[in-house]
Amino acid sequence: MARKIIISGGGTGGHIFPAIAIANALLKQDPSTEILFVGANGRMEMERVPAAGYEIVGLDIQGINRQSIWKNISLPYKMISSLWKARKVLKDFDAEVAVGVGGYASGPLLMMANWIGIPTLIQEQNSYAGVTNKRLGKDAKKICVAYEGMEQFFPAEKVMLTGNPIRRSSVKIEGKREEALHAFALDQTKKTILITGGSLGAKTLNECVIAGLDKLIAKDVQVIWQCGSYYFETLQEELKDKLPEQIKMLAFLERMDYAYAAADIIIARAGAGTISELCVVGKPVILVPSPNVADDHQTKNAVALTNKHAAEMVTDLSARIHLVDKVLELLDDEGRQEELSTNIKSLAKLDADEIIAEEVLKIAKK
Repeated sequence: MARKIIISGGGTGGHIFPAIAIANALLKQDPSTEILFVGANGRMEMERVPAAGYEIVGLDIQGINRQSIWKNISLPYKMISSLWKARKVLKDFDAEVAVGVGGYASGPLLMMANWIGIPTLIQEQNSYAGVTNKRLGKDAKKICVAYEGMEQFFPAEKVMLTGNPIRRSSVKIEGKREEALHAFALDQTKKTILITGGSLGAKTLNECVIAGLDKLIAKDVQVIWQCGSYYFETLQEELKDKLPEQIKMLAFLERMDYAYAAADIIIARAGAGTISELCVVGKPVILVPSPNVADDHQTKNAVALTNKHAAEMVTDLSARIHLVDKVLELLDDEGRQEELSTNIKSLAKLDADEIIAEEVLKIAKK
């Protein structure tokens, strides 16, 4: 008999990619499994999930807007309507297990599943659990985590250290350096820095590149600069005729494996999914945590690595002044590069998707 699994969450690539990885692993382990995704209307999962070959249902739910109280007026109504829609989806699909990966839709879907007796599994990606997951964790059958010490947020007997599911195609970099540099039209003999702010980009990182442009050019290093689709056109106009050949500015990186393979040093935000990929890639990393996230969880993610001497960190506030100097200093320190590379690689967990899928199927069989 086919197992029926619902996977809920999204909002960012950091939630969507692990969700799709779990779905793929479920089908690999049991090809008869039926999977339905539940996301938030208007968010990127409504496009990315169907593109990966899965059906998705949208809930009309949003997060709390911390900048404008008035924009939260409709939130209670949206929450109630999402709970009722979640109930209908769970019943109509006849779900055996509901999996939550974080994001707006995850809360109402798992809450309703718990209320009507459908077992749930939480995949907590960050080193600091959010309020919603802490509440949902009390009723969940299993909580799969990526960091040690998560018993401070969840019942210890439910916690399982699995790591975060990652895009395997993105971290397969062995033997690809030469073809990667060729793909970016870069020089094989020069050092290469990868700067990535995620699919939407990061304003701070973009400003750091602009502020440090003269230093990067003077050092004669190469830069793969993923500035984000949101900023690309504006920056293209602003920097017209100012970027030399060795600085490649791109809106989006279609081949993350090439970007990782080409890089000697990586500068990135500290989202859970990004960090999980970086651990597998094993290159020296400087993290610049975004301050615009709930509970400042990116800083906590970054600190979890710096405490193990597995990454360097520069705060968002000081990045415009210090980041480029920091990366150029690291570029000259091969001993430190080797230390960071060795330590971050020791934290890698490649098979998180398969371990989580196994747990989901175990719960379904019970």
